[in-house]
Amino acid sequence: MMRHRIEKALAERQQAFLYRQRQVVEPAGRTLLHQQQSYLNFAGNDYLGLAASQELKNAFIKGVELFGCGSTGSPLVNGFHTVYRDLEQQIADWLGFESVLLFSTGFSANSTLLKTLFGKGDTIIQDKLNHASLIDGGLASAAAHYRFNHNDTDHLKGRLDKLASAPSNLEAITTAIVSEGVFSMDGDSAPVAQLKQLAQQYQSMLVLDDAHGIGVKGQNGQGTWFDERCQNQPDILVATFGKALGLSGAFIAADNYITDYLVQFARSYIYSTALPPAQAYAMQASIELVKSQNWRREKLNNNIALFRELMAQTDFELLTSSSAIQPVIIGDADKTLHLAEYLQSRGIWAKAIRPPTVPANSSRVRITLSADHEVADIKQLVSTFQSACAAFNQGSV
Repeated sequence: MMRHRIEKALAERQQAFLYRQRQVVEPAGRTLLHQQQSYLNFAGNDYLGLAASQELKNAFIKGVELFGCGSTGSPLVNGFHTVYRDLEQQIADWLGFESVLLFSTGFSANSTLLKTLFGKGDTIIQDKLNHASLIDGGLASAAAHYRFNHNDTDHLKGRLDKLASAPSNLEAITTAIVSEGVFSMDGDSAPVAQLKQLAQQYQSMLVLDDAHGIGVKGQNGQGTWFDERCQNQPDILVATFGKALGLSGAFIAADNYITDYLVQFARSYIYSTALPPAQAYAMQASIELVKSQNWRREKLNNNIALFRELMAQTDFELLTSSSAIQPVIIGDADKTLHLAEYLQSRGIWAKAIRPPTVPANSSRVRITLSADHEVADIKQLVSTFQSACAAFNQGSV
């Protein structure tokens, strides 16, 4: 019975052009290798070009020499090394929070936070386009779970008004507004200052996942809420090391009482092996590079501006995004898949994003830009889009 059900589900996904496949690649900065062929890489999240930088490679190598390869345990047994303590303090000082807690993955940090911190009687209100890790965490918690229309503060306010008018023991409940800083599929930014204002007005908490803003936004890369000039920081900030910071892992930044509570009750933190200490050592170097090498953000922003300027001269539709994430909306999943295949056939690595990752009829080729990209790379990318448009019009694709 199980085999039949699984095979049926897989066949249905293939028929709808939604079947996912892994492709073996060898990343190399702005390019990658696939089956011994080189491609310009416009699909990665290495926004500042740090992952392939010699400075970060050297730091990782030194970390391995100092600390070995693995942590050998959970943070509460024998896996909390001095380098983790130092990294947590460095992040707290950089971002202005009381404390920081490290996690092995961003998905774990997000889902663990919501399902552990919020319980029966609490309410979580999330942006509809939040990452799957936040949605899963909200659904797994015992709290009431609601969604508000994407970046629609009026709709959010209506939700909060209804909650405020309902009878409750206010001392026993917490309402959390949850949003991404930069949205992973649309590339637009949350109105963080307005969200914080509403959180204060309705005595709620603001939880911000800034996976795609940290390192990129703000004068020294502190993220979206700095870039939005929000006068008060989010109550809880989650971000990953796997995007602009060039490594992997994640952290939660908050007041001491929150991180202490998570240490006591967050099962995925308590029972998971800590990330490699060499990686934490390299992360310290990455943050210093982010703070000191403003040229990386400047080059990235120039690349974003050039791409949008050149794409405006084509027939393709872009969303309103000033971030490194630049979705090219196609709509139909089949056409989107064929467009991505056309780009790949001409040396451009950019992947088709289809439902259920994005809403129905909003399939897109998701372009991600990096400080590693050169002007010639972006011109080649846009030129390939133009030739794809001509080929589609002639029916040859």
